[in-house]
Amino acid sequence: MCGRFTLASSIEEIIKQFQLGKYVEITKRYNIAPSQLIPVVRSADGGRELKMLKWGLVPSWAKKPEIGNRMINARAETVNEKPSFRAAFKKRRCIVPASGFYEWKRTKSGKQPYYIRMKDKKPLGIAGLWEIWEGPKEVIESCTLITTGANEIVGKLHDRMPVILSPNDYDKWLDSAVDPESLKKLLRSFPSHDPSQEPSREMEAYEVSKEVNDPKNENIRLIEPL
Repeated sequence: MCGRFTLASSIEEIIKQFQLGKYVEITKRYNIAPSQLIPVVRSADGGRELKMLKWGLVPSWAKKPEIGNRMINARAETVNEKPSFRAAFKKRRCIVPASGFYEWKRTKSGKQPYYIRMKDKKPLGIAGLWEIWEGPKEVIESCTLITTGANEIVGKLHDRMPVILSPNDYDKWLDSAVDPESLKKLLRSFPSHDPSQEPSREMEAYEVSKEVNDPKNENIRLIEPL
């Protein structure tokens, strides 16, 4: 699963990376956790917008919004089949900007957190879905992150990782008119080393402080190597 990530890129970097027309001001975050509001890129008015949505997808048919606490991730293998996600997969796809994400490795002394990011430190785009839930007293826009099998680097820590989209696929992923079945091939693990990419991007993972275990901790020290 993907249960914690960061977004420390500047708004200028994010606007350029995701070609935004509309956006909200954001602050640098080093310990983003489920149930919090997170920036999401989605189609709007013929372009793209950056909007704050709640992390934890609440299906439109849910009786209570608390169900979103269990919907922070959707598996790539079944995202088009699960009742909670299949409607959003057809028409409401989004991209979640991130600078990197955390994963935990089981050791004899307990779980050790690692930080995974691109070596060039540029933003990455995680494939996601969004949904609208209308209750008697509130309307909630929420989202989930899609995960797939881990690549060589993340696989040393966990068997799952978030789906990281190539910028060349952003338009296709966000286009609600595209046949969703044709998108399944995009839901693959990002190659840890791929010299064929232009420009070449490689991932790295390193140990970080266990301070990240507490979502109340929020500072740049969390991503510094031990």
